[in-house]
Amino acid sequence: MIAQGGRSLLVKVMKGSKAKEVLERELNHCPVYGYYRDLSDEDVLARIDWVIINGYLRIEYDYRLPLLTYTGAGWEIEKETISDELLEGFDQLLENGQRPYDMSFLKDRNRDLIWHLLDKIEKRGDPKYIPVLEDWYLIEYKKVKERIRQVITHLSIS
Repeated sequence: MIAQGGRSLLVKVMKGSKAKEVLERELNHCPVYGYYRDLSDEDVLARIDWVIINGYLRIEYDYRLPLLTYTGAGWEIEKETISDELLEGFDQLLENGQRPYDMSFLKDRNRDLIWHLLDKIEKRGDPKYIPVLEDWYLIEYKKVKERIRQVITHLSIS
């Protein structure tokens, strides 16, 4: 929901609202959707304000529309969370074992996130990820392909 709305929209998402703007933007699929359904709107807003005051989110304006965006510190936390979720998804793909793996969900993702994910795979040193990387390689752009090839090479000799 980053850069899609402001504080009030985030309150609706975190409360699990069925509001038109939430459903049209498919924000009901966000991991935090309904997380605070038992809290009042004011309590959820206070938590959002705490995150802003403490430097994890900021408000930027698109003309007069306030949009929430990550700060550097907020993005570092989110990048770690997303990369962990993606690795869990890789593990599930491997458990199912039905190749070729559809890796299109990674196409056009934030490049910083992709580098972090590939670094994390490389650090794990587990060659079980090679089939997923090989199928991912087939759909990527040149620079990402180069990095995937490096990780595959590293995992092959580990």
